[in-house]
Amino acid sequence: MTEQAQRPFLYVVVCAAGIAADVGRLITAAQERDWEVGVIATPVAMNGFFDTAAVEARTGRPIRSAWRTPGDPRPFPPPDAVVVAPATFNTVNKWAAGLADTLAVATLCESYGLGVPVAVLPCVADALAAHPAYQDSLVRLRGMGVRFGEPYSGEVGEDGVRPEFGWETALDLLGRR
Repeated sequence: MTEQAQRPFLYVVVCAAGIAADVGRLITAAQERDWEVGVIATPVAMNGFFDTAAVEARTGRPIRSAWRTPGDPRPFPPPDAVVVAPATFNTVNKWAAGLADTLAVATLCESYGLGVPVAVLPCVADALAAHPAYQDSLVRLRGMGVRFGEPYSGEVGEDGVRPEFGWETALDLLGRR
């Protein structure tokens, strides 16, 4: 077994939000904490929301977004933990409802059944976050043991500054330094 294979494996699920452009910060922080990282992106996130070539170079692995065929080998080892960042309104609601229509959401649904810890950094506009379905989804996912960071709307504050997205918070939520 190689040294790399002995490191715990973190799945990073990336959704289609503008802040996803900075997902390299999460990957770097995870690697600094001795995680091996594989990225799974929603199909929409693959369409220019982040630099896929840079992420693949950083992780040394292809980004997963589409289903593999039954004869294809699994490209990632089983996860020791999962981080969803940024987590969008759509992904949170589909996940809570068990609508596994993309590889990203199916991975999240399966993580519960496998007992894998999951940390989430939501990136949802305030108007969408107010929707009752979203609030119900948060309750359901928290009841499943999912750990949530502070909500992030991406809105500019009263001081005219957009707050930082707490990439490393996700790793803190997993309790592994």
